[in-house]
Amino acid sequence: MANTSKQRILHLIGSFDQGGSERQAIQLVRSLQESGRYDLYLACLQSSGVLRSNVDSFFAKSIPAYPLTSFYDINALRQARRFRKFLRQSNIAIVQTHDFYTNVFGTAVAALAGVPIKIAARRELTGIRTGAQLRVERAMYQLADAVVANSSAVGAQLVKEGVSRDKVITIPNGIEMSRFPLQFSKTREVILEGLKLPQKSDALITIVANMRFPVKDHPTFLQAARIVHQANPQVAFALAGEGKLRNQLIALAAELGLSNCAFFLDGCRDVAELLSISDVCVLSSRAEGMPNAILEYMAAGRPVVATNVGGAGELIRNGESGFLVDAGDHRELAARILQLLAAPNRAREMGRLARKKAAEEFSVEAQLRRTEQLYDRLLRSKRRTSS
Repeated sequence: MANTSKQRILHLIGSFDQGGSERQAIQLVRSLQESGRYDLYLACLQSSGVLRSNVDSFFAKSIPAYPLTSFYDINALRQARRFRKFLRQSNIAIVQTHDFYTNVFGTAVAALAGVPIKIAARRELTGIRTGAQLRVERAMYQLADAVVANSSAVGAQLVKEGVSRDKVITIPNGIEMSRFPLQFSKTREVILEGLKLPQKSDALITIVANMRFPVKDHPTFLQAARIVHQANPQVAFALAGEGKLRNQLIALAAELGLSNCAFFLDGCRDVAELLSISDVCVLSSRAEGMPNAILEYMAAGRPVVATNVGGAGELIRNGESGFLVDAGDHRELAARILQLLAAPNRAREMGRLARKKAAEEFSVEAQLRRTEQLYDRLLRSKRRTSS
């Protein structure tokens, strides 16, 4: 039976796919549950995804799903009615959403259900949403009591778009350092075999990014990979991610002559293991919020080469814990990768400094503390206005 003395908080996530937003939302729910201060509920739009088994291992309550095919059909109305009924019957005090689709559906229905506090989110800058989608999302921000930005860059963009500065709360992504031990029980050879990666490559260059949106700009990574491959044919490249762009990226890799050295790890379940055997980690996005992949690279103690977009510069000290390059510049990206491969001692020191920064500034504990402070402030404010 639910503990009625605790405020009931529901998190609505899009799916259990292995994306940055999904991983951060699930991690936050787990941290909140372990803290024990609130009565946690979880709901989703799609119940499938490789992360579902992880959630089922720690979250005992049922997780209702409200599958959508559009915001503008009879099914959306049916799902909205179901969700509104659930919110009312469960006496939910706070609904927190985590991405565009949950912002729109969750915030609107929570408002209709009379949920006292609505918390929306923005996790990216530009490059993913259409103008119409951004207008709809901005309307939802007006209904929300707070909008969580995962970087200062994203927060500034929200204010620029007209969201009240008082509503914008910056809570950086958190990283669970224990997921990224410096030593694994498995050997490098066993991990390579499990991932179906070559045993005899000189080095492994890795990118972890979903293949759902062109903004991740895998083509720039592959173009850089071709330059690196031409300089050292024994280097292998791992692309971990899932999404509708996967097949065309495989075709591009073949066109660039990388079929024998570029490996697409669709649905890679253990990112930490992959990163533990990676020599350089890369992110080639044209736009980001607070890149979760970079945080994972840092936690794993890997040197990072990333495009200088969004919150990347808030994570990486250029030239110290990694390198920042211009978006779309595959030649500079390749040059920095080759520079790190040629100087393994410097690469290891960069990885050490990156891990130190991740542990000190972007821990799960810091993320939990900031989130609980937000909840407490909003709940106090709501009590004052209703008394």
